[in-house]
Amino acid sequence: MPVTAIGAYDAQPLDSQDKFNGLQLVYLCWERHLMFCAPFTLPLPPAMPFAEFIEQVVKPSISQHPDAPRVDFNQARWRLNDQPFSPDNGASLIANGIDHKSLLHLDTPGLNGIAGTFN
Repeated sequence: MPVTAIGAYDAQPLDSQDKFNGLQLVYLCWERHLMFCAPFTLPLPPAMPFAEFIEQVVKPSISQHPDAPRVDFNQARWRLNDQPFSPDNGASLIANGIDHKSLLHLDTPGLNGIAGTFN
């Protein structure tokens, strides 16, 4: 079926960073842990240090999963916007390149979901 353009698309996104009072949205997906069916959407300050992000945001967010106590964040592998990523724990989110609507993937080697169900 043919499509006819009706002109320029001038819509403004309703979730731009200026709408979040100094915060930015960060998405977090825990690989192979489908008890959480979609990435978390987290409104975070860009200046938050990555180590604080782990302690104050990630750990509480995943705490209800049975694998959570076994996560070794020193062995964790990360991807940022689908690229391998080695975070600097002392640097802020924004200094680590984590900006508005970034997608972080957390991979925890050896942990494969509830009772290893992701194998």
